[in-house]
Amino acid sequence: MDINSIPDIFQSKLRIAIVAALITGEKTFKEVKEVTGATDGNLSIHLSKLEGAGYIEIYKDFFNNKPRTRYNLTDKGKSEFVEYVNKLDSIIKSHGFHN
Repeated sequence: MDINSIPDIFQSKLRIAIVAALITGEKTFKEVKEVTGATDGNLSIHLSKLEGAGYIEIYKDFFNNKPRTRYNLTDKGKSEFVEYVNKLDSIIKSHGFHN
């Protein structure tokens, strides 16, 4: 992935935070909201954009008789996020910055 070809989906801090939260596994809307600190409306918009781009899958069901929405990264979402993080790591290392 060339730095100029970073997917537009990663142009938003909130979308990066959502994908980073989901990289460890499925989360509910409430869990994603807690991790990101986003408002309900803003979070919903960005989750929809991620779903539309094929980065996440959304599941709706009932848990204890209450509606629940769960989110998972797709294979595309996982691979492109890992590629994005690796590209950033490569840029940092190529400029002499190391842990």
